[in-house]
Amino acid sequence: MSRILLLGASIVLLMDTGDRVLTLNLIRYCNLCNHFDGNRCLGGMRRCWKFNLLLTNRSCTTENFYFNDRITGLYLFRYSRLSCKRCGQGMFQEFHDLLRETFCCIERNYCNDGLTTLETSSLYFEDIKEKKELND
Repeated sequence: MSRILLLGASIVLLMDTGDRVLTLNLIRYCNLCNHFDGNRCLGGMRRCWKFNLLLTNRSCTTENFYFNDRITGLYLFRYSRLSCKRCGQGMFQEFHDLLRETFCCIERNYCNDGLTTLETSSLYFEDIKEKKELND
């Protein structure tokens, strides 16, 4: 009996999501990388998964790390970390000169590619705003 139940559950979870089949996306796939330098993953890009059932645990996480340049006073991009862990969006001061900015995405599988959030970072726009003020 337990084999039949396990077989039925695996068929539902691994079913093809074509246009003829009505399925729920019960599993969310995300990219997993401990050190993404903005261009490629050092150590190899892997994938992770999580159940896509709870509203608070549906997201893929991208954490951007910035360090403070003491000469210019700007926060410069250092690296990103891509994961499946529960997302708490915001900015956190890790150390006196290291800042962590966390992005969450829930729109599709593998949405945390590390490239989409570099241009939408609030630090990026603050730096451009400061440059415009200095040039004016």
